[in-house]
Amino acid sequence: MHERSTITLYGALGGGSAIVEALLTLAQIPYHTEFLEWGEFDAPDSHYGKINPLREIPAIRLPDGSILTESAAICLWVGDTMKGFPLVPAQDDPMRPQFLRWLVWLVASIYPTFTYSDHPERFVSGEEAKNALFASVQMRREKLWRQMENSLPFGPYALGNQLTAIDIYLSVMTRWRPRRAWFKEHCPKLFQAASYVDDIPALAPIWRANFSS
Repeated sequence: MHERSTITLYGALGGGSAIVEALLTLAQIPYHTEFLEWGEFDAPDSHYGKINPLREIPAIRLPDGSILTESAAICLWVGDTMKGFPLVPAQDDPMRPQFLRWLVWLVASIYPTFTYSDHPERFVSGEEAKNALFASVQMRREKLWRQMENSLPFGPYALGNQLTAIDIYLSVMTRWRPRRAWFKEHCPKLFQAASYVDDIPALAPIWRANFSS
């Protein structure tokens, strides 16, 4: 128990670190947070560059001092660490293949669109090109969300009757562009799954801290 108490979560309020906060909280893995200000990641003198050279969040420092980045990797680590944790289906769980599919799909297909739209200057130069990239990425993201809406079973959670980490991702990511009002109109199943997670009492302090403004 003492070893797990040394986990440090690096993140920023309102960002993807809220996903990991929620998972660690529900798995009852003790941790403490070290939040950075937005924009601090890219500062030349920021210590975070030594933690994650990509300067992206989230990341956790494990008890042995090693660093684990990528939210999906952290999610699977939580499942491996806390055997029987229902939000990460076990390897012999029939739900496991679809869980892995959609976990990777979220972080590989949708998550990167925020990097493109939030930092277009990393990929193109000139205001016209930046604006065009932003607009095209927004449309691409909405198309991907609609694809997920039409592909998952839902009932009432993303993968059926069992709450999984996919729903935690949805609760956080649907708060980002195009935001909840769009999901309620265009992707009501995703909106419903996210709303169920919103109401989990243990997560209320995390949602207030990250998304109250």
